Amino acid sequence: MSMKPMITRRGLLGTGAAAATLTLATPGLLRASTFPEGNINVYIPTSEGGGADRNFRAFSSVWKEKLGTDFEPGFYPGASGRVGYEIYMGKADPDCYNLIFGNMGPEVLNWAMQEPSFDVNDYFYFGQVDKDPCCLFVGAESPLQTMDDIIAAAKTRKLNVGTSRMAHPASIGLLALGDKLGIEFNLIPLQGGKSTVAGAVTGEVDFSVLTSGSVIAAGDSVKTLLVFGNNIVGEALDNAPSINDAYDMDLPEMLSARAFGIHKKAADDNPDRFEVLTRTFKETFEDPKLLEAYVASRGTPEYLQYAGIEECAAFKSAMLELGARYKSLLSGA
Repeated sequence: MSMKPMITRRGLLGTGAAAATLTLATPGLLRASTFPEGNINVYIPTSEGGGADRNFRAFSSVWKEKLGTDFEPGFYPGASGRVGYEIYMGKADPDCYNLIFGNMGPEVLNWAMQEPSFDVNDYFYFGQVDKDPCCLFVGAESPLQTMDDIIAAAKTRKLNVGTSRMAHPASIGLLALGDKLGIEFNLIPLQGGKSTVAGAVTGEVDFSVLTSGSVIAAGDSVKTLLVFGNNIVGEALDNAPSINDAYDMDLPEMLSARAFGIHKKAADDNPDRFEVLTRTFKETFEDPKLLEAYVASRGTPEYLQYAGIEECAAFKSAMLELGARYKSLLSGA
């Protein structure tokens, strides 16, 4: 008859020591099973109540169910987003409990115009929420009703073009078009999407360039003539063609692309925590409730598109390269 093994003090101590050794050798196992133990802080480099805020709240309302915790937003507007990034990189602990939610297009262009106090490679974007292609549009009553009209007029005078701010993907798209056609435009920053739409509608400028979501919201008061990306909404943008198709170009999509970013050190030092963030982020896209929340926040459903680390890195790199190429035209340098 077999005897039950006796539990001795030495055996118990040995088992405890072995368990402690295992825990010390693989601390990620413990951390992964408990992360997150508190709320996730999100730094948003724009004002509360704007498009980024609505987008963030829509996405986080579903993501928090996957992650099992809540998100605490903090708003840090100023200097076209620079203030928020400087605070995040300078003061937020790199522990995966602190994220930044930014607009990869115009905000990355900041670093091409003027280097930040931190290394631009010390943070990266890991999850794109949506992408909104930029476009060129005129007021419904404008005498310029086609791209041929615009090109013909541009050969007789330098046209004034509204943009929400100089260092913007929409501005890059227009400058690239000018390079291709051998014509110049006079970019005028009109401080925000609503003012940029109004500039084209009232005739303050000859036409404007902006992210297409704002143009769609303007309805019949405007007419879209060209998209600096892919027109995946068809009639909502007047079936306007892509700049690459219309002019045989190879321009990366010029986008307003909102995404969550993180300190590189946080991801490097806490791969287990980072895995939880990226896995649950992707799971959020698989939940039908996300589309409902996004549309309820006035988002264009076709623009709700996932992108991961590699896609975000490629877009960030393209923005830095194009920003450097057109820096003198975007900054007056």
